[in-house]
Formats: sequence, structure tokens, C-alpha cells
Amino acid sequence: MTGTTVVATDAASGLPAVPLQDTVLLPERIGELTGLDGFGLGGELLATFLAAFLIGNLMLAMTGVAGPWAKRKITAAFTDRIAVNRLGPAGLFIIVADSVRLLSKELIIPENADRPAYDLAPIVVAASALLGFAVIPMGSGLHLADPEVGLAYVFAVSGIASLGLVMAGYASANKYSLLGGLRAVAQNIAYEIPLVITGMSVVIFAGTLQMGEIVAAQHETLVEIAGISIPTWYAFVNPFAFVLFLVANFAEVGRNPFDTPEAPTEIVAGYQTEYSSVHFVLIYLGEFLHIFLGGAIIATIFLGGPAGPVLPGIVWFIIKIWAVFFATQWLRSAVPRVRIDQLIEIGWKGLLVLSFANLVLTAVIVGLIA
Repeated sequence: MTGTTVVATDAASGLPAVPLQDTVLLPERIGELTGLDGFGLGGELLATFLAAFLIGNLMLAMTGVAGPWAKRKITAAFTDRIAVNRLGPAGLFIIVADSVRLLSKELIIPENADRPAYDLAPIVVAASALLGFAVIPMGSGLHLADPEVGLAYVFAVSGIASLGLVMAGYASANKYSLLGGLRAVAQNIAYEIPLVITGMSVVIFAGTLQMGEIVAAQHETLVEIAGISIPTWYAFVNPFAFVLFLVANFAEVGRNPFDTPEAPTEIVAGYQTEYSSVHFVLIYLGEFLHIFLGGAIIATIFLGGPAGPVLPGIVWFIIKIWAVFFATQWLRSAVPRVRIDQLIEIGWKGLLVLSFANLVLTAVIVGLIA
């Protein structure tokens, strides 16, 4: 089984540059290396499982670092405080300590909880994010699948998290949890529409929903300044859409100033108030997985995916999604929470109108260029 390699051409010299995208997907690569591709459908399924296991654990490992450690360190730096520094070098062993502490806590179930929905909600929240990474091209051969409707797929599966949050709020038999779940679904609907519409402006530029092709379309040279080539990343081509998408994404992942579904000063902790032990860990994990998924989508459709000089593609990809994570924590420390009515008004009256304006303007520009 063989694949082809997409190669960028340097505009100034006309010489081939660094390979951009290997069309051999990770399951195929694993099948070749292990010989599983010789065992028919069963071998292909096993190779796919191994590839998904690798990608999933990479994302879970980054989440494990981000939640207990990086979040605290970044917040402490912004607020001039000392964060975790006692357990291990730079306090890194807090990751192990928090894992043991949270997982060993007693699992307390509310007396009147709707048990099936209560148990399934954390799984839905976490799994919806993990499913999204299946179509993200991470570089260095780490790409599970590249369907023609990749961007639509990732928007669809990430939106399933809204169902999990409503289930958590309803099933907890707690009025504050219910309010948090209602706020979550209202917020997600208000901001997911502008998010998708802004993403469609990228589709107009690229001419495809396929994630690999969207990445490949961003490797031409936009302009050259003082010998430095600026690539056609859509963040440079359409910075207005990039800012709109960033704001809508921050609202989708529920970080400040858009964290009203779990506002502790108003509704205790919203939809997760009644969750403890492993259930709380799954919801907490799901939140950070969605932050990284949002960063992965932004990196893919606006920042050239895994493209970058010198370093391997996967390194650049990880740097880009961590940059988005850093931005979420920056806002958490610097921007106050908005009221729920203000939040909904910003989504429906602000971002929605601007996203449609951006879509129309993009279509006109592309039409004129064509």
C-alpha cells in the first residue's frame, strides 16, 4: 500500500520546499509497519484501533498536563501569585497527586438523580471531543481519516457535547444544575451558528470541506516581505473571520468571559454541581479536550495546520493548539464574566450578524477573483 506526498513550492526559488501532507493515513501506515494489512478487514480494524488509541492518548496526555498544572501556572503568572511548586520539579507531580485524589473520592449520587442520563452525560461530553480529533491532520503522519466532509463532521460531533451538558443538568435533580444545563445549551446554540458560518467562509476560499485539502491550500506564498515569505494562512487572508471564529470558539468551550453555565458565584458550579470522583474527572477532562479540539480546528483552518519551518509538523501543530489554550487562560484571568443576557445578546445580535456579513463578503471577493 503506497501513498503520495503533497509538496509545497517556494515562490521565490521555484524549488520544492518541505513536504506538507503525506496522503498515507496513520491506520494505513501502522498496517504496513506491523503487517496487519495482510489480514484483511480484521487487520485493518485493528490498525485503525491502534491509530485511534495513539491519537486519543496524545490528547489525553496534553489534557492531563493542562488541567491540574498548566492552568494553575498560567493563572498564577497573570495574577502575580505562586502556583503549585512543592510536588516534583516545577510542581509537575501535582498531575499524579490530583489524579489519585480525584479518582479516590467517594462517588456520591443524588437521591433523585435520573441514573442512566446522570452516568452517561460525562462520557458524552468527553467522547464528543475525542471523536473530533479523528479528522484533524496533525502532521508527521498523525492523521486518522480524511473524509470529504471533514469540517462538517468535526462541527457535528463537537456539538454533541451540548446534549451531554443538558443531560448532566437535568439528571442531577438540582435546580442549579438544571439552570447550568439550560444556560449551556442556550449559549452553545447562540455561538455555534456563527462558528459554523465563519468556518464556511474558509470553505469558500479552499473550495472543499476536506481537512487535508484545507491545510494544503494554505501553503502558497501570500506575500514576501524582506525575503520572508508569508504563507496564505486564512488568518492572514481573512483576519476578520479569524477573530470571529476565535470569539465564537471561546464561547463554545465555556471559558471566560463566557463561563456562565458554571458560574460559581451564581449557580454553584452549574451542570457539574452534583458530580464527584470519576464523573467529575470525565466532565473536567471533557472541558479541556474541547479547548484543545477548538485549538486544533483553529490551527487547521486558519493557521496552516502542522505547517512551520524546521520543526516536525506535529511539533508545530501542538504549539499552535497550546497557543489557543494559553489565550483561553489569559482571558480567564483578564476579562470579567458577562451576564447571561449579555452573553446571548452578543451571540445573536453581534456575532451572528457579523458572521453572515463575513460570509457574503468572502463570497463576493472570491467571485471577483475567480
